[in-house]
Amino acid sequence: MDFMTLAKERYSVRDYKDTPIEEEKLQKILEAGRIAPTAKNNQAYRVYVLKSEAAVAKIRELSRCAFNAPIVLLFTYNKDEEWFNTKEEDYRSGQEDASIVATHMMLQAQELEIGSCWVNVFPPSEVIEAFDIPANERPVLLMPIGYPSDKSVPSERHTLYRDMEELVKVL
Repeated sequence: MDFMTLAKERYSVRDYKDTPIEEEKLQKILEAGRIAPTAKNNQAYRVYVLKSEAAVAKIRELSRCAFNAPIVLLFTYNKDEEWFNTKEEDYRSGQEDASIVATHMMLQAQELEIGSCWVNVFPPSEVIEAFDIPANERPVLLMPIGYPSDKSVPSERHTLYRDMEELVKVL
């Protein structure tokens, strides 16, 4: 499958089968994140694989958007390791790095026919406490992953795109 087909077919899965993800496929997804580019290659991100019964139950209590997935990935970044712009201090890379890594993993999952959903609906401070996240890490997103259920379909907004001229400015 070429990249554009892969990217177009990927959608936010909000209903999953009970089928576990094979360990070799999970490792391939995690490896796709490990090789993702990050600012100055600092690799300031962390991925927490929430797959134990207790961890999955806990994240489902904290977010309605775990969507009964068998695994939920929690992406954070380490504030002590993120790159920062020496010309303007407010520009830092942690959130961007975690997002790049998550995107790589999301697309690798799609190639393996494993669905995913990018989730920002969760209370970061409660997630930090519930999973004993170190104080120097900031949660960025959750990503439920698993095999889509037979009822799973893309949102009606999935193929609605703005015109290229509205999004891209050639200067």
